[in-house]
Amino acid sequence: MDADHTRARKLLRALSTRYPDAHCALNWTKPHELLIATILSAQATDVAVNQATPALFAAYPSVRAFAKASPAEIEPFVRRINFWRMKARAIHESMLSVEREHGAKVPSTMEALVQLRGVARKTANVVLGNAFGLNEGVVVDTHVMRLAQRLGLSRHREPLTIERDLMRLFARKDWCRLSHLLIAHGRAVCKARGNTCATDSICQRFCSEA
Repeated sequence: MDADHTRARKLLRALSTRYPDAHCALNWTKPHELLIATILSAQATDVAVNQATPALFAAYPSVRAFAKASPAEIEPFVRRINFWRMKARAIHESMLSVEREHGAKVPSTMEALVQLRGVARKTANVVLGNAFGLNEGVVVDTHVMRLAQRLGLSRHREPLTIERDLMRLFARKDWCRLSHLLIAHGRAVCKARGNTCATDSICQRFCSEA
């Protein structure tokens, strides 16, 4: 094992100790609910999504219920979320595809998920890792992008390239957990603004080694 992989393992261990309960912040109970919540979370906060989804999921409790609805009927439930009209259409069309093409069950492959409206690789990684326990990649959101650069895990700025760097450094079994840990640290300490990195032991240790 080379120095980069050894360092990555030490970082993972430090983050796991600091954030033992790190997990997906979106509220869901069924795979299609996680898929919908993740579609809504693009350029929106998890807090805002979690405020909207209880009523949405109560009104449409299944894939078929969403498929039978119209975008206009979904819109009032998501109106407070950025790009709500576009997302209501994405929810409807993705659920319609899940019903027609996958027997009303959310598919569990990257190839099938990214064919759904409103679903790119990041969303698919969230669903695969959290709903199905499948590590196909690493979720790279704005927190992960920022920490990957600050902690010396990647020198790139393009999400897909950052993801590949992380996949190379960390064991496959840890990919989903890694994203939760980096997001937790990004929210708590290593923020875009007002961060406390200068006094944080993890940042001090691993940023100095970057």
